[in-house]
Amino acid sequence: MINMQSAFLMTSKHYSEKQAGVMFFVFGMSQFMFQTPAGYLMDYSDNKITLLSIAAVSTTLFTVATAAFAEDEGGNIVLMVLLKFLQGAVTALIPPGLNSITQGIVGSEGMTSQVSQNEIMNHLGTAIIVLSGSLLAFGLYPNIGMLFVVSPIACVGVIYFLRQIRPEDIDHNAARGLVLSSKTTKRKASFDGDSIKKESSYNPPIINKEDKIKTKPSFVFGFGSASDKDSSHLDGTPKADTPLKVLRDPLLLTFILICFCFHTSNGTVLPLVMQTLAIENGRSGILMSGLCIIVAQLFMVVSAKICGDYSGIYGRKRLFILGILSVPIRCFILTVLLAMKGDGSSSIINILILSTQLLDGIGAGIFGTMYVLVTSDISGGTGRFSLMLGLTTAAMSIGGTISGYLGQALAQDLGYREAFIILGLLSLLPVLLYAFCMPETLPKCNSVPPVLSMTSIAEGENEDEEKYAQLT
Repeated sequence: MINMQSAFLMTSKHYSEKQAGVMFFVFGMSQFMFQTPAGYLMDYSDNKITLLSIAAVSTTLFTVATAAFAEDEGGNIVLMVLLKFLQGAVTALIPPGLNSITQGIVGSEGMTSQVSQNEIMNHLGTAIIVLSGSLLAFGLYPNIGMLFVVSPIACVGVIYFLRQIRPEDIDHNAARGLVLSSKTTKRKASFDGDSIKKESSYNPPIINKEDKIKTKPSFVFGFGSASDKDSSHLDGTPKADTPLKVLRDPLLLTFILICFCFHTSNGTVLPLVMQTLAIENGRSGILMSGLCIIVAQLFMVVSAKICGDYSGIYGRKRLFILGILSVPIRCFILTVLLAMKGDGSSSIINILILSTQLLDGIGAGIFGTMYVLVTSDISGGTGRFSLMLGLTTAAMSIGGTISGYLGQALAQDLGYREAFIILGLLSLLPVLLYAFCMPETLPKCNSVPPVLSMTSIAEGENEDEEKYAQLT
């Protein structure tokens, strides 16, 4: 709903591009500041479901508060900036929380299939929410603040389904990336409360003291040499890498740079497209700006499905390059369309501008799935999956933050066409970096179609032990 908030503030509350840019700059900076600590906290904590629930409720409250308390022309901009700062802090828990829970259930070996399914559901849900909000905004225009009622309704569903996951269904060693296999995936199970099938031999994974990480992530951050009393490296017990060792990984640092560059160039393109359609077209423009998100989300569903089906077979690199290459192509097309449109208003050009969102669906859809999988590949065996995901997501946050303010400032000072030209040139950098500096990260043990997923576990399907052995 963040992009819908931008359109709401500019059309209903008459915020300028720079005022909106400052608000979401603060939001992004807050995400950046708290993203890595959030990932570290998720590695440290066994209460991942509770933390994710708190984050979902909190960000919903801040979304509603933004709509409820915003004054015309930014009259209380200081309060709005504070709300965005707090919202950025709590939303930082969501990516590492969601993905660590997923990896704790299916293990690293099941991530390709399950992350794809997660992203498909994520994009379908977003499309439904934005469609509902857009129709409400169309009916309520120009006072469209009530469209954000869909946010708490969706939050109720999030909390309900999170509560269906029992804490014992999560193997926290697998969630941290310390081991590749989750104990949950080795036997069939049903997650419907206590309705475990009687014929199943499933038992919730009980991690004994001997099995736990002796050097579980702690707030000493693991700097310096290990204590002489710590013999975990001698007795075969898995040991998490220190944060310092993680930060020295050149492959991770390269990927962090790519994430930053991609979001610096891409983060503001969607808001600028929405504003191009909304500002000049009044009531219908609000509906069209909502359709921008819906079109993109529907194509993201297809992109996520393709990633799940083929990235485990052909590798990550080809699909990733295809995804990030869509941004310069999209910016070039938008530049041409705005040049054709000139200072007038053409419904045909507006429809063509809207249609460029299919490229957003390809680019963001592939990136949103693949960055989690690449991070999971890199973090295998380190025990620091959530920390690494926090670092990559923080890079995305700061890139999107810079992009948000840069794009709005360029649009206001130079014009929308010039903004797309500059963003298109910037978007070539991550393409070149990934093509020439990143190797294929897919582990050989995962280069077969994944056979494990939360769906198959929940349905209680019999897993062929020989097929499972191929993954281990």
